[in-house]
Amino acid sequence: MEEELSKGKIITEVTVAGQNFSWNTEEGNFNFQGEAAVLFWISSAMKSFFDTIEEVSGHESARIVLETTGFRQGIVVGDYFKSQNFSIKEVAEVLPNTYASAGWGKITVKSICQKENKAIIQMKDSWEYQINKAQGKEQYGTFIPGHFAGMLTGLYGMNIWYRVNKSQIEGEPYCEFEFFPSEQTIERNIHDLARKEQAQQIISLERLVDERTQELNELVKEISSPIIPVLEGIVVVPLLGKYDENRSEDLIQTTLFNLPKYRAEYLILDLTGLNKEISQYTIEFLNKLASSASLIGTQTILVGISPQLGIAITETNFNLSKFHCFTNLQYGIYFALSQQGRKIQ
Repeated sequence: MEEELSKGKIITEVTVAGQNFSWNTEEGNFNFQGEAAVLFWISSAMKSFFDTIEEVSGHESARIVLETTGFRQGIVVGDYFKSQNFSIKEVAEVLPNTYASAGWGKITVKSICQKENKAIIQMKDSWEYQINKAQGKEQYGTFIPGHFAGMLTGLYGMNIWYRVNKSQIEGEPYCEFEFFPSEQTIERNIHDLARKEQAQQIISLERLVDERTQELNELVKEISSPIIPVLEGIVVVPLLGKYDENRSEDLIQTTLFNLPKYRAEYLILDLTGLNKEISQYTIEFLNKLASSASLIGTQTILVGISPQLGIAITETNFNLSKFHCFTNLQYGIYFALSQQGRKIQ
């Protein structure tokens, strides 16, 4: 009905299923049970709201956000019922009409037990189901079951959680939510989600590090011991740093693969950049590389032998007499040219 107020304002009031609704269109206010409320279209405006939450936070995070919001709103409702001194039985009686009049869908309280702090609530065609259907979802929403878990938490005075026995969006004729005491809390869910996201971020970072490390290793292989064709039939391989098993095998394979490509008659190994701490493995690696090159018809020349390397070589079985050795790269190139009957003008 419409009622004139003393200040000239017009308020429209209506009672539906025992619930009071009122509008003050001049002030733009809408009240439900004496509290300010708001109306939205479900399959358009509210769907857009849900879509935006998911777009911003992601699917899994959105489910936790909606569940947490529903739970905390439910606590408010539970506290309201307690403030009105409603018994659990009275709550079960008014619950269907209260929510139905607000457009939440058809609710049936299948069972409710204060002694065990449990309840089973069935819902059909809820507003969340309608939104999920409009979104094309195949999994139940979390707002409404979270909401009733919060409401019962407020009523029972202890933490209540839920499980979904039936889901309308998954083909059942209605949703059925079972509520019970649990150590599962919204705070724990938020914490678990944060840890899950952190773990996913760590995995992504580890994957990125592995990829970058692989790229770096490939780059190091290319630049640490490059094969340089300095003149026709003459290639130089500068050895840099320390060689372990993997790096040594890579260099041997790369060198032997490229020597025929450059038609190399002479392979000059420049030892100037080798690590000062020469290991027995490094000596064996040099011998293996030089011997392998000779098998495909390429003679090896060693240049840049430091005093430390010379001493280390003399303490091994590495026979230097079968290789030509020079103090620097320039002399090694001059020698290779002379062997070819050529010289630099």
